[in-house]
Amino acid sequence: MSGDVAARITKLHMQGFHCSQIMIMLGLEEQKKNNPDLIRAMTGLAGGLGFSGKNCGTLTGAVCLLGLYGGRGSLEERESQHLNTMIQELVVWFEETFAKEYGGIDCQHIMNNDPWNRLTRCPDVVIKTYLKAAEILEDNGFLSGS
Repeated sequence: MSGDVAARITKLHMQGFHCSQIMIMLGLEEQKKNNPDLIRAMTGLAGGLGFSGKNCGTLTGAVCLLGLYGGRGSLEERESQHLNTMIQELVVWFEETFAKEYGGIDCQHIMNNDPWNRLTRCPDVVIKTYLKAAEILEDNGFLSGS
């Protein structure tokens, strides 16, 4: 699975999609859904909240991915009782994994004021984070193992 995911992420990245968009695109593809409006909305998280360098779009996009599966989307639905725990698990993992390596979890830390890092660091962050989010979803019964 990770090889296929890495290839798909690389392709989407090369097509110009942002980290936050890629997270949701992968989730929608897994659900066999298409939602251009949602993908477009995810642009607001890119580059650390509208390219302000704040919270990494991969992290915020992955949190939205968890919400895509466990959140409430209509009056008839209920939010999963596991959603906030899943989000907390992802955030702790992200902090432990990337804050040490890059000095923080904000886009500005990961990018380190070097546009080249968007090509060298971001794909790895997206791949690892998507795989962790998928693991969390599987552990909580939202995805079946591949």
